[in-house]
Amino acid sequence: MTRLEHVNVTVSDPDRTAFLLECVFGWHVRWRGKSASGGDTVHVGSDNHYVAVFAHPAERPPAGGFAKSRPLNHIGVEVDDLDATEAKVVAAGLTPFNHGDYEPGRRFYFFDPDGIEYEVVSYAG
Repeated sequence: MTRLEHVNVTVSDPDRTAFLLECVFGWHVRWRGKSASGGDTVHVGSDNHYVAVFAHPAERPPAGGFAKSRPLNHIGVEVDDLDATEAKVVAAGLTPFNHGDYEPGRRFYFFDPDGIEYEVVSYAG
């Protein structure tokens, strides 16, 4: 079986993004340290999958974040309880939008402080 093990995104503050992902998704920091290129990286996720959030002093994201779809469209995260996760997004001061209830599941989206979009989906019936 093939699985997606991680995705690596550039953010302005890896610690802030890691903390947000811990709070919203219940994940944990798996590793924190210097990357091979000298930047700071935090791996945050489950025991099997994670998001690597990376910052290099010379390669900061543009002020105000990236334009939609640049560098990526969104990161999709599956959860068991969509409503509880949405409440955590709101508690973090972020705004859920584009709610949908269509096959194969319910979903909503939100932007993090760097403008990275997350799709949160639940397939629970």
